[in-house]
Amino acid sequence: MIWAGIGLRADADCVAFNDALAQAGGRPDALACLVAKVSPALTAWAGTKGLPLTRLEEQDIAGIATPTTSPRIVARFDTGSVAEALALAAARNDGHPARIIAPRVTSACGRATMALAERTTP
Repeated sequence: MIWAGIGLRADADCVAFNDALAQAGGRPDALACLVAKVSPALTAWAGTKGLPLTRLEEQDIAGIATPTTSPRIVARFDTGSVAEALALAAARNDGHPARIIAPRVTSACGRATMALAERTTP
């Protein structure tokens, strides 16, 4: 199963989400976003794609090691990339191992980020 972790600004729209998805180059089975960041635009976009949207709390991603790192994000969220940490946390639910298959990308407008993770066999 492939999870897309999504980071977004309040003004992110379907164009930003589609661009980030195209750049990530994958076909996720589900999406994950921080509870505080879920927007009507993201919910609508997930619905048009037929993808379930999992909402995670900030503490769910704190301390997760990620392939890319932003000092600003580390200071705020205690992880290097919100999108990568979301993808990994969602893919690892119920104790499954997971790995990043597409590191964080940013939409051309800069309003959305996305990373993909997949569950791996133990």
